[in-house]
Amino acid sequence: MSELITPEVWPQEGLTAPQPAASNPLVAIQPSHIHGMGLFARQTIDEGSLIGVYEGNMVLEGEEGDDGEHVLWIYDEDEEREYGIDGRNETRFVNHSRSANAAFEGEELVALRSIAAGEEITHDYGEAWADLD
Repeated sequence: MSELITPEVWPQEGLTAPQPAASNPLVAIQPSHIHGMGLFARQTIDEGSLIGVYEGNMVLEGEEGDDGEHVLWIYDEDEEREYGIDGRNETRFVNHSRSANAAFEGEELVALRSIAAGEEITHDYGEAWADLD
C-alpha cells in the first residue's frame, strides 16, 4: 500500500505537491508506482461506495479522439454498442491492476472492497493490459 504524501513531506522528495481533486473530496491525484499519475484515497472508502463518475466527451470507435490516452470504453447493453468517454475529471487517473480495488460499472467507479487512506485506486482494464502487471 502506498502512503498518501502530504504537502508537508512532498517538497523533501523534490516533487510537486499532490493535486487534490477539487470536485471530489474522497481522492487525490499524485505520482503512481504503477504508471504516471494515479488516483489515491484521501480517506477510507467503504466497500460498495461510489468513488466517482467518469466524465468527459463521448466518442465512438472510428471518430477523431477515439484512441486518446484517457478514453474509457463502455459497452451499453441497452443500445448494444460500445462507446468511449474521453476523461476530463479525476477518474481518468485510475490505473490498471489485476487485483483491482475498484471497478467501473458503466461510468460509475465503485469500491470492490474497503480502500485505505493513501491507497491507490485501481481498476482491472482486462486482458489487453495484463502485460502491465
